[in-house]
Amino acid sequence: MGRFPSFGRFLFFWERRNHFQNRENKPLIPKGDVNNAGGTSAVLYLATHDSSGSQTSSTLSSHEESTRASSRNVFTSRAFSPSSWSDYILKYLLITSTLLFTVLGLVTLVVGLWGLINKESFAQEKISGIGTDPMLLFMFLGLILALLSLMGCVGALRENMCLRTFSAIILVLLEVQVLAVAVLYSLQGQIENYLRSGMLAAMVRYQDDLDLRFIIDEIQTGLQCCGADTYRDWGINVYFNCSAPGVQACGVPPSCCIDPLENGTVWNSQCGVGAQQLDEFSAQSVIFLGGCLGSISRWINQHSGVIVMVVIILLGVQILTLFITDRLLQKIRWIKYLQTAFYNATQGVQY
Repeated sequence: MGRFPSFGRFLFFWERRNHFQNRENKPLIPKGDVNNAGGTSAVLYLATHDSSGSQTSSTLSSHEESTRASSRNVFTSRAFSPSSWSDYILKYLLITSTLLFTVLGLVTLVVGLWGLINKESFAQEKISGIGTDPMLLFMFLGLILALLSLMGCVGALRENMCLRTFSAIILVLLEVQVLAVAVLYSLQGQIENYLRSGMLAAMVRYQDDLDLRFIIDEIQTGLQCCGADTYRDWGINVYFNCSAPGVQACGVPPSCCIDPLENGTVWNSQCGVGAQQLDEFSAQSVIFLGGCLGSISRWINQHSGVIVMVVIILLGVQILTLFITDRLLQKIRWIKYLQTAFYNATQGVQY
């Protein structure tokens, strides 16, 4: 064997060839030559191992080339099929949308962080109340949105399995939102009580929390209302209570005033002083009499179509995102299958 280096390879190939021909029920040597083949096979092998080796290598090369060509044809037909173009469009649509949401999340995160820093919420004397700060909610939502969108963008760009995690999180969020809508619909009779409790609690902290003051002022100015149910609800606040020693006693915030601007230019912070002591007939020319809960209810009824449309659009965007990610995941699995098949095919012709 040492003197004939190609002899072992030739025998190995001959055994392999015999194996394939036996599977096809085709004999290697005609039946009439079986007796003669036994005695002369070794001589024939030794005499012709060089020429047969070249024929064998050419056969291997042609078989390998045909295997690779067929594999290339599979990849080429897949790459230029109409479905691949739709996958290409869906991929970059997902990349663009997730990139935009990543920027939106980062902006929300920066706004929340700026609000906390600007109000000095991280100071030692204010750190205990940071848990109820609305800016903390902005930070949290911005961080979640940025991380989730960035995961989807990278997964779609690199076509890796980050898309599977992204798709699973979107599915969970979608289920939570649908469940929340169902719960809100089933508890619509109790929502007003929850809103009343929340607004009264915010009115108590009106002077102490700048964020709550801003929110309440925007609600009262925008909806032209005052208090939760009536303008006298402001007596719950220690500064507007009639027993308070300050100048604001028995008053209401200036956002309750019909005309809070003095001469149309300067904000008159004293326009609501003593308004709780007035009867409704006298007070109606100075402040808004109706409570904000009724105004909120009327606003929701007037804009119910818009609200439903916004909810449907948000859910539709998330469902479309799930469809696109599922399509891309199928493409990734298909490409991995083709790569594995190509690798096995090329390894099968190497001896």
